[in-house]
Amino acid sequence: MIEVKANLLRGSTFLAGETIECSVTFTYPNDANAHSRSSNEQYEVLAWASAQMHCQCTVSDTRVNLPKSSNPSEAEVTTAGSGNTAFLPNRGERGICVLSTVPKILFCDLHLTPAQSKTYIYRETLPLDAPPSYRGQAIKYSYKITIGAQRVNSPIKLVRVPLRVLVVYGISEMDFSCGREERDDSVTPSNPFLEEEEERPILERAMQVLQHTIARRGPNYFNITNAKGKVCKFCLFKSSYQLGENIVGTFDFSESSIPCVQFSVTLQSEEIVCDSYRLKPTHGALLTTYTKHHDFCLHTSKTHMVLPIPLHITPGFITDIGEWCLALCSLFGFTLLYYFSYF
Repeated sequence: MIEVKANLLRGSTFLAGETIECSVTFTYPNDANAHSRSSNEQYEVLAWASAQMHCQCTVSDTRVNLPKSSNPSEAEVTTAGSGNTAFLPNRGERGICVLSTVPKILFCDLHLTPAQSKTYIYRETLPLDAPPSYRGQAIKYSYKITIGAQRVNSPIKLVRVPLRVLVVYGISEMDFSCGREERDDSVTPSNPFLEEEEERPILERAMQVLQHTIARRGPNYFNITNAKGKVCKFCLFKSSYQLGENIVGTFDFSESSIPCVQFSVTLQSEEIVCDSYRLKPTHGALLTTYTKHHDFCLHTSKTHMVLPIPLHITPGFITDIGEWCLALCSLFGFTLLYYFSYF
């Protein structure tokens, strides 16, 4: 028996464009019966081991209608279910494979003696245009690293390691604009004795894009009214936020014509399926609630609200399959006080 352990060296969350490193350890455990084995059984032989990363897309059959060309054929399903000699990373997985890297061979013909272990490093770079990890009501994107190994005269065994992928848009555009500005402003001849600047890591470039996006501040005012008159004035100090940040807003009831007893603000995600992939035209957007703020405001002129953005949710994105879009919105609810006269 061979034990296989896989470990992601830098956590389980990565950015699109980042290089993933996974250590894979093969161990032949030393048991109490090791001394009674024959000379031919003093070691175990693994014919080969390979690793591959893939992204699986699963959709809801009651809301999404995928084209027939995107569904796996019956021959592929049969091969995936009964094949024991071919390395199929998505064997037994539901949905369709939207991203698959080239398989990389870790070793061939490995001999292990009792209590011996061998460790190999699997490296793979995520494409910049890869979809993010997402678990919604209509669509789901899940990433896994599949490690396959085979003993001599034995079927293939698979080990799957899940991971999370986040996407930051604007990294490639930022690099292109910077390079263009440098070429336009440079008027001196190039010096062959100067060292060329190394390309900055993907994490550093992503943080620069995020800081440039969320640093834009500008108050946005919204007048909330109904048929009876003005309820309040709502203010958001900026429109772009990052995961883990607090959304802070203020309510101004000083100029309202209708007294407000209490209010509630809910942070929701909106999942939209485009018309060409929507199963029924009557299906609207799917909403998911994350956080909620509730407060009493009777006889209050000004107050504020704070909504934390959870770290486990997925930022807004659009994919090529069906053009699904995710947007964060705030849902307001007010309890108003009306006065009636009886005669």
